[in-house]
Amino acid sequence: MASMACWLMSTLWKAKQPYNVNVAASAAAIAALDDPDYLAWTVKTLVAERNRLAEELSTFHWLKVYPSNANFILCRVAPEINAAQLKAGLAQEHGIFIRYFNKPGLADCIRISVGKPEQTDALLNALKGMNS
Repeated sequence: MASMACWLMSTLWKAKQPYNVNVAASAAAIAALDDPDYLAWTVKTLVAERNRLAEELSTFHWLKVYPSNANFILCRVAPEINAAQLKAGLAQEHGIFIRYFNKPGLADCIRISVGKPEQTDALLNALKGMNS
């Protein structure tokens, strides 16, 4: 019986999404689907903020900003900047959390989720301060 459970679990893990969705997020998604006008406004707002964030990030010579149609922006950090230290510094000094990748194809890349305008401003100010 235990070996059957191991086989089943390993098979189920292959189909699992990379991030869990909690009950609150599921309820919010269902509510959003019930209000298409609000959903359209939210998407429009997110796209505008993503475009602003990408444009502003592209002003940093040490970031290569990749085009995005998602709710995040992927950037490659130039070799003269330590991407792992950048991630750690943003977290420790500013309470700003980004993802850092150091895997084949994504070496020295960071992923920045799109947030509210004030969150974008905080990130940009932190980056400007670190770049000084």
